[in-house]
Amino acid sequence: MTSLELPTSLDAALGRSGEPRAGGTDLTERRRLHLSRGTVVDLRDVPGLDAITWREGQLHLGALVTLAAVAEHPDVRARYPAVAATAASIATPQIRARATVGGNLLQHVRCWYYRRPGADCLKSGGSGCPARTGDHLFHACFDLGPCVAPHPSSLATALLAHDVRVEVAGDREHTLASLYGDASDARRQHMLPPGALLTGVGLGPPLAAEQAAYVRATSRARAEWPLVEVVARLVLAGDQLQTARVTVGGVANLPLRLGAVEALLVGKPAKPETLAAAAAVAADGAKPLAGTAYKLDLLRGAVLDALERALAQPPTQAAPPAPAPT
Repeated sequence: MTSLELPTSLDAALGRSGEPRAGGTDLTERRRLHLSRGTVVDLRDVPGLDAITWREGQLHLGALVTLAAVAEHPDVRARYPAVAATAASIATPQIRARATVGGNLLQHVRCWYYRRPGADCLKSGGSGCPARTGDHLFHACFDLGPCVAPHPSSLATALLAHDVRVEVAGDREHTLASLYGDASDARRQHMLPPGALLTGVGLGPPLAAEQAAYVRATSRARAEWPLVEVVARLVLAGDQLQTARVTVGGVANLPLRLGAVEALLVGKPAKPETLAAAAAVAADGAKPLAGTAYKLDLLRGAVLDALERALAQPPTQAAPPAPAPT
């Protein structure tokens, strides 16, 4: 029988041995597959984790904020449009109404070997990665470590394009890079210690007059995991690209920032040939598996699409002014 704990404060939730439950959309399936056992620590009654608020010019998303709330919030849509668009593209309306910011960032990989009872998978306690020599059609084309399952969090791809602080109770504050590590330890889904809780993320101030877009390529139109996904954030100064941030998901066991693409954009005119030259290097450094080489062309095309769509968007609003001191 499952033991359920319902702490009513953050302090009471910390340090517990059970697995935390936010929306439960991933945990419920893993319980059914016996990948998660023992006590469930449900965070539903912990106050203060389900709000979207401005703090000193930064937008804060609590860990229990649903993806639907992120997608629909007027401040996210107006000032962080790529984050809103990413959240709106995940799964189905029913799942977005339950799935949370914290749960999406910390969900487990969706590899069919990891989720198949008895498979010899590193992440489920085995000794290898059966996807490498098995069915890996939807897996990584950037081979960064022992596990080749693509990172499952679309929201992480969007947040990587922003200056994000990951707030954690029971551990230090993290960046996305330190939250996920370098992919060398395939047995871990993230780097939080047992008993710690992700409580929210703080997004850096929106760039003045930025233009942003999110693009995903999938094998079917709706309710599908992305084969490739791209977030592009651009700032123009006249007709020159002053700032560029391009991040991608679905291609590695971590969300990636494409520095080479960004370098070919910054300081260049916002012309089709500039965008095409930058997109052409999007797959540089990739080491595809036998069945994932098709993702290289898909990635280049998705990056170009995201850049073009970003430049077609209206400039975003700046952060709201801080309230006057009382």
